[in-house]
Amino acid sequence: MDRRRVLQAGLLAVPTQAIAQLDSAPRAVLRFGTTPVFLDDQVGFLARWADYLSATVGKPVEFVSRRSYRDIMGLLRSQELEAAWICGFPWVMNRSELRGLSIPLYQSQPVYQSYLVVPAADKLTTTLGDLRGKVFAYSDPDSNSGWLVPRTTLMKAGIDPDRHFARSFYTWGHRNVVNAVAAGLAQGGAVDGYVWDTLQRVAPSLVEKTRVAWRSERYGFPPLAVRGTLDNATEQRLRTALFGMAQDKEGLRLLGELNLSGFGPFDNRQFDGIAKNAALTGARIA
Repeated sequence: MDRRRVLQAGLLAVPTQAIAQLDSAPRAVLRFGTTPVFLDDQVGFLARWADYLSATVGKPVEFVSRRSYRDIMGLLRSQELEAAWICGFPWVMNRSELRGLSIPLYQSQPVYQSYLVVPAADKLTTTLGDLRGKVFAYSDPDSNSGWLVPRTTLMKAGIDPDRHFARSFYTWGHRNVVNAVAAGLAQGGAVDGYVWDTLQRVAPSLVEKTRVAWRSERYGFPPLAVRGTLDNATEQRLRTALFGMAQDKEGLRLLGELNLSGFGPFDNRQFDGIAKNAALTGARIA
């Protein structure tokens, strides 16, 4: 019997309960998933943030970047990540498999908005309805601000989002939405308002080519979550590290680069509005 078959046979002989215990056992490295953000030097920033968190968590923290929320959720389900910074939409769709860790605080509040951005030269567009027959950019099919909000806003107005635009496409990143609109690849796009506001500070030459035509109501800020099988001690140490960032010099410097006030407690009620919008699309809520 070759080595692969020997290994397979050994795994089949292990009781299911024992496998679950192995999956939930503390690991030497805490792997933290993220999707693309607005930072020019994302790799450098994540390395410094990982070093900062590692000191409090008591084990190395390793950031794992993927293009989409779907990719990140897949890694959480397969136990290849312990924690992740996701979005309110995938949270409400998968919360039976996750535990809420923290809600970031933007301008000292755990909420944000979706923005409709258009080319700066477009002075007439004020609603999504004005973009009938135009090209539209979404960020990610699992993004609240970059997909769910514009879709359900049109639906509530009696407009079929699948027929409203001449064409739509995904950019796989909020900064990419701004790039697409600024370059004329789309006549409008849906973007995380926090990202657009922050780009206005760190990349003004890009943002000045666009204009915010409409702002949504406020929703729970994209949360941080851990997989449901993560041990409680590691979860609490990670939460303590995040909460403590606003209390020391290096933590404040990192928060400044993220344009955040801090990381606050998790409150599932912040995502009720997102859950209602998801249900409107026919999605099955966890």
